[in-house]
Amino acid sequence: MIKRVSHIGIAVEDLEEARVFFRENFALPSSDRENFGELQFSFVPMGGTDVELLQSTEPDGQIAKFIGKRGEGIHHISFEVDDIQAELDRLKGKGIRLINEKPYLNAHKELVAFIHPKSTFGVLIELIQKKAV
Repeated sequence: MIKRVSHIGIAVEDLEEARVFFRENFALPSSDRENFGELQFSFVPMGGTDVELLQSTEPDGQIAKFIGKRGEGIHHISFEVDDIQAELDRLKGKGIRLINEKPYLNAHKELVAFIHPKSTFGVLIELIQKKAV
C-alpha cells in the first residue's frame, strides 16, 4: 500500500548550482552532496516530501541521457510503501510493466524499485521502503 509521496527527483546538469538556487531563492537548504554509482545527489527537505536533485557524473550515465533527451526537469516521483516486494508482485499481477521485479538497496540502504513509465502515463515511478527506525 502506498503511504505517501517520499520525494520528487529532478535531473540537473549542475548539482551545486541547483542547491544554491533552492537555498538562495526559497530559503531551503539541501543535504550534503552524496555519491551513489554514477550519481551525485542532494535532498531538499520540504515538510515530509523532499526534492531530490540528481546529477550524473558520467557523460553516458542515466541522468545525463535523460537530460540529453528531455532537458533538465522532473525525473521521477517516489512513493513510500510498507512492503515493496508485495507491491511489486501486486503490480506485476495486474500487468503493470516493472523495471525492477526485485528491489535493491539505494545509497541510504533503503529498498527501491522502479515502475516503467510506459505503464504510468510517461512518469517514472520509484517505490521505496524506508528502513525501520
